[in-house]
Amino acid sequence: MASQSGRELIKAVIKRTLSVKGWGSSFLKNVEVISADNGNCVAEFTVGEEHLNDGGTLHGGCTSTLVDSISTYALMTKVIDGKNVHPGVSVDLHITLLKAAFPGDVIVIDAKTIRAGRTLAFLKVDLKKKNEGAVIALGSHTKFIGFS
Repeated sequence: MASQSGRELIKAVIKRTLSVKGWGSSFLKNVEVISADNGNCVAEFTVGEEHLNDGGTLHGGCTSTLVDSISTYALMTKVIDGKNVHPGVSVDLHITLLKAAFPGDVIVIDAKTIRAGRTLAFLKVDLKKKNEGAVIALGSHTKFIGFS
């Protein structure tokens, strides 16, 4: 895949995902990509009623999906040897949940590619409430990218 503008690339990926019914499309409709370039991606997510657990707060599985998706988008904007890095497959995904989020909260998701080598990529993600800056979750994601 030839290098292209990160934000346009990620918007196209989300549009394609939204066209297929499935797990990802139910979350991505509430995601707005703010920036995506050079191995980084910042997005905003508005918590909806459909994203809540029985306690009325953002479900941990939703948080995990956001970490997985947005960090993958960050990785896809990393350019090595003139090509965007392959999105790869998850090897390890770790989420630390720190604070509850509620319906209507806007969450800023900041994903960074820490390192992309020959076979593995390491990413980190911070999720914060937009209005107060409170950290609601931290994530780390390791992906296998050693495809030819």
